Amino acid sequence: MSLLPVAEAQARLFALAQSLAEEGVPVAQAVGRWLARDVRALRDQPWAALSAMDGYAVRASEHPGRWRVAQESAAGGPLPLPLAPGEACRIFTGAPLPDGADAILIQENARRDGDHIAASPDPLAKGQHVRKAASDFATGDILLKSGAAIGAAQIAVAVLAGHDRLPVRRRLTVAILSTGNELVPPGAPVPPGSLPSSNAPMLAAMLAGPPCDIVDIGIVADDLPALATAFERAKDADIIVSTGGASVGDHDLVRPAFDKAGGALDFWKIRMRPGKPLMAGRMGNALFLGLPGNPVSAFVTATLFLLPLVRHMSGAADPLPRTAQARLASALPQVGERDDYLRAYRGAGGVVSVTSQDSAATAALSLADCLIVRAAGSPPAAPGDIVSILPL
Repeated sequence: MSLLPVAEAQARLFALAQSLAEEGVPVAQAVGRWLARDVRALRDQPWAALSAMDGYAVRASEHPGRWRVAQESAAGGPLPLPLAPGEACRIFTGAPLPDGADAILIQENARRDGDHIAASPDPLAKGQHVRKAASDFATGDILLKSGAAIGAAQIAVAVLAGHDRLPVRRRLTVAILSTGNELVPPGAPVPPGSLPSSNAPMLAAMLAGPPCDIVDIGIVADDLPALATAFERAKDADIIVSTGGASVGDHDLVRPAFDKAGGALDFWKIRMRPGKPLMAGRMGNALFLGLPGNPVSAFVTATLFLLPLVRHMSGAADPLPRTAQARLASALPQVGERDDYLRAYRGAGGVVSVTSQDSAATAALSLADCLIVRAAGSPPAAPGDIVSILPL
C-alpha cells in the first residue's frame, strides 16, 4: 500500500464524516462552537440616529447659533420631541436625536448662557458625531456566516441583532481506546517493562476546547478478542480513537480487531513523519481514527487529523490548521521521502527545532509551540531561511 499524502488523507477523512444534527443553544453556551446556519439581524442597529458624543443636537445649517436649549435626551430616557428651528437639545452619548437635528455640537465647543448656547468657530458638518440608524447593520442582514467560529465578538453581535440562542451542531462523543500490554493507568505503580498510559489524557486535553464529550474506554491488552470487544463498546460514539497497535508487528492488532468488530478501513499509512501508521475507517455510524502509540506521533497526528475532524463534524467552515511563515534560527537537514513535522519553538532569533525529534520524546514535545512543516525531498535549510510552521 503506497503512502497517502497528508492533504489527501485529510480530505478522505472528512468525506467519511456524517453531518451532525443541528440544535439551538443559549448564546452563553455557544462560545467555542461553529454556526450551523447563517445568522441574520432581527433588528436595526442603531435603532435610530444616536449621538456619539455628549453635547447638543442641533441643525448644522444654523451653526454657529445662537440656539435655545429646549429639551434633553439621554440613553434609555423618554424619546425627544421634534426640534423646532433655532432650538437645541441637550444630549448624551447613545441617546436618540430629535427629529430635525442632524449634527452634534460637542460640549467642549459650546458656550452656554442660561438656556441658550452658541458654538465655537470650529466647523460643524451635517452628520457630525451622529451614528446613523442601521449604520452597523439593518434588519435582515447576514451578520454571521454558517461555519463561523463563535467567540466573544460573535456573541455580542448576535445579541445586539436580537438573538438569545444560536444554531450549532450537536456535541460530538469521542471514545478513546488505549492499547498495549505495557500500559498502566496514570499514577499506578510502574513495574519494569511498563509505561504510564499518557495518550488518553493527552488527547482528552487536546479535545477540551472543541464541543465534544470524552468517553475513555480504558487500557486494552494486545489481545484480538479483547480489542474487538472494546471496539464494540465504543461503537455508539461519533468518533472512535485508538492509540497504539496501528503498525504491522505481531502485537499490532488494532486493524484485525477493527475488522473483526465489523469496521471497514478506508485508508492506512500516511506520507508523514512522525505518524506514518495512522489509519481511518467507519464502523456503523462511528468514524474510526487509529493513531500511533508513541506520544509524539499521537500528538502530531491528532493535531493534523483528529482536531480538524472534530471541527469539521462540528460545522467549522475552516477546520484545518493554518500555517504561518517563520525564519529559521538553526540549520535543518534534507528531508527524506515523507513530509516532516518537526517540533519547534519560536525564539527571538527565529524558530528553533527541539533537540530530540524522536517520536517518544515527550520532554522535547513539551517545549514546542509549533511544528515546522517541510515537504518530502526538501533540500537542507540554513539559518535565516523562511519555513512554514503550524502554531500549536
